[in-house]
Amino acid sequence: MKIEKLVPPLKLTTSGDLSLFFIGTGSAFSKKYFQNNVIFIKGDNHVLVDCGTLCPLALHSYQSGISSIRNIFISHSHADHIGGLEEAALLGKYATKVKPNMVITDEYKKILWEQSLKGGCAYGEKEDGQYLGFDDYFVQIKPEELKGMPRPTYHAKIGSIDLKMFRTMHIPGNASSWKDAFYSLGLIVDDRIFFSADSKFDRELIDWVDSSFNIEYFFHDCQFYTGGVHAGYDELKTLPAEIKKRMYLCHYGDNANIKKPTDDGFAGFAKCGYFYNFDK
Repeated sequence: MKIEKLVPPLKLTTSGDLSLFFIGTGSAFSKKYFQNNVIFIKGDNHVLVDCGTLCPLALHSYQSGISSIRNIFISHSHADHIGGLEEAALLGKYATKVKPNMVITDEYKKILWEQSLKGGCAYGEKEDGQYLGFDDYFVQIKPEELKGMPRPTYHAKIGSIDLKMFRTMHIPGNASSWKDAFYSLGLIVDDRIFFSADSKFDRELIDWVDSSFNIEYFFHDCQFYTGGVHAGYDELKTLPAEIKKRMYLCHYGDNANIKKPTDDGFAGFAKCGYFYNFDK
């Protein structure tokens, strides 16, 4: 893997290798690192993973824009993951006249629209006497559910980018399993890169993924205390050394300077505004 700092403008193509660009690496309340939204890019294909409140601003700072995004995957409905979606939807409908594609199950499509997007997007106008709906703004790419998995896992492809999406244990704080947690998903990309999105410490998940796929690198969210709705730094420290050396931490607070993850066996902190390039 080669890590490179972006020299703007941000381009959504590669020579064919897989690349991960961190639009932001910060927690929901970060003022220094934007929010933990990323873009996977491979050849002429790309997918934006989460579109938080600061995502359009961050893309603008990289001399790009939310209107350049053609494919979106949303992990769950917190504002640092969906707060910029209304802007993407409205610009697509009224400015560019191009609907972004969204990789989304029928179950989460209903949740996302009814509980989050509908209030700002449905009532601006009527078409054929009906209020607008999800399909007026986005083109659904419906993943297939994979059989025989230990938890709900889905599969879809964006061109040459292979996505496997698995249920995570994020909220509420007292959730003890993905089964009693709100709908949230993490990602495996091309069977080689793990991206947790948001998850509490879930050793069962990490062990399953590491034993079932050829994971080269883990990118895991973290917080600097134990308890709550993200994996605690001290909890992640308990992972085997062989996993930690392949794990970059992200979704961290503005006080990240209190930790030096390489001293604790991790690969390090993921960096805002950097590419992580993976050879074929």
